[in-house]
Amino acid sequence: MTTTTPAEPGQPSSDLPPRNTPAPAARISKSGIIAVAVTVILWASAFVGIRAVGPNFSPGSLTLGRLAVAAVVLGIVVLPSLKVWPSGREWLPIVAYGVMWFAGYNVALNAAEHMLDAGTSAMLINVSPILIAVLAGVVLKEGFPRWLLIGSGVAFCGVAMIALGSGQRSTADVAGVLLCLLAAVLASVSAILQKPVLRKFTAGQATWFGIMVGTVCCLPWTGQLVGEIQSAPLPATLGLVYLGIFPTAIAFTTWAYALSLISAGKLAATTYLVPGTTILISWAVLQEVPTIWGLIGGVVCLLGVALTRRTSKPRTGAAAKS
Repeated sequence: MTTTTPAEPGQPSSDLPPRNTPAPAARISKSGIIAVAVTVILWASAFVGIRAVGPNFSPGSLTLGRLAVAAVVLGIVVLPSLKVWPSGREWLPIVAYGVMWFAGYNVALNAAEHMLDAGTSAMLINVSPILIAVLAGVVLKEGFPRWLLIGSGVAFCGVAMIALGSGQRSTADVAGVLLCLLAAVLASVSAILQKPVLRKFTAGQATWFGIMVGTVCCLPWTGQLVGEIQSAPLPATLGLVYLGIFPTAIAFTTWAYALSLISAGKLAATTYLVPGTTILISWAVLQEVPTIWGLIGGVVCLLGVALTRRTSKPRTGAAAKS
């Protein structure tokens, strides 16, 4: 009869077959969590900002002004450290998300907020996380984790509750709804296109490239922007500058940074927090008191996003039988 000497603590036993235990889910770094939080807060503030300056700027000129400010601010940070530029086919996804996201998405959203209230707009835009999750599962091979689907569904219900509590549904013009849905589709496809770019370029660089492409697309509105700035009150112009620096230059960069660390599907699910955050900012800045449905919906959104971070336990039944 032979005996087996136990292995030293922390060392595998030579007589036992190696166990195929799944690696634990990677935890998001503190910097990644901060990046997500900054993105959500600043993107939520954009809905309020667009509505505030909307009466003074048309959709195209507002987009051009916002992108021009962001291009200058982010360029000051990015250009000194930019050693390598995209070449050849590497420009294809950059041009695509620059046209669709930075130009098309913003023009469509700005136009929609001339017809829809901010809460309804935020709710409609939040079709995007579902589209991103589907596209990420198919195109990026991220799969369809059970808790991601469950959490996304719960969070979307929370967004619907927020929209239910909006007291301005009469402004929900059909054209505005279609523009918001178009913006959601453009943002979803762009997020998928941006993910591979981040393998070579930093978040700031990938964002700046897209902003520059979007700015070029919006140049036809230059004359209109100059005229509107001349006639706009100072607070409206400062609001445009805010939109360019914070929700664009900073928030799109923090989004790209988080996207380089987190799967596209799970990151997109965090944007379900935007409508609830928008309500809180409107409450603080515009003195718009949220409805009870808005408050409940915000809590449900938080619950849904928390569920997307859960991981399914591996099945041990098959291993036990072998």
